[in-house]
Amino acid sequence: MRLLLIGLLSVSALFGASINLPENFQANFTQKITNAKKKTINYSGKVRFSNKTLLKWEYLKPTKKEVCTDGYELLVVDHDLEQVSNYLISKGFDLAKILKKAKEHSKNIYVTKYENINYTIQVDAKQQLHSIAYFDDLDNKVQIVFKKMRYGQGNLPPKSMKCNYPQNYDMIRG
Repeated sequence: MRLLLIGLLSVSALFGASINLPENFQANFTQKITNAKKKTINYSGKVRFSNKTLLKWEYLKPTKKEVCTDGYELLVVDHDLEQVSNYLISKGFDLAKILKKAKEHSKNIYVTKYENINYTIQVDAKQQLHSIAYFDDLDNKVQIVFKKMRYGQGNLPPKSMKCNYPQNYDMIRG
């Protein structure tokens, strides 16, 4: 769960002072998490960003999950467990502050620090997001690589940014 939250926060740190923040983006992603003992777990799926604070992650492998946030509330839908977890993000989420902090480190590489976590962000030749790497609170190395990145104008339809789940799923409030 913590990894999903950190993953969401990390996407917020994706855009630096000279990295263009699109009004929306959609992409496929792979997420590789490696612990101190070098054990690795790989995730893949799709991600959407809209309206400066809305994020939706659709994890497709190795398990099916949806993670949606507006920067203040986090909803995690675990379809394998038929469970929905709802959390408030205690410190809120200010994408504008994160954007202002990112600094160019070298060509197409940016660094920033948010909530005491250092992020390394890589962009492609068009200055579009390519990858992000960081160490989470548990000293796991996390790397997220984006593929088929599509930047867009305007907000994505609100319905496409919501987590969908049957009413009979168990609800957990955190």
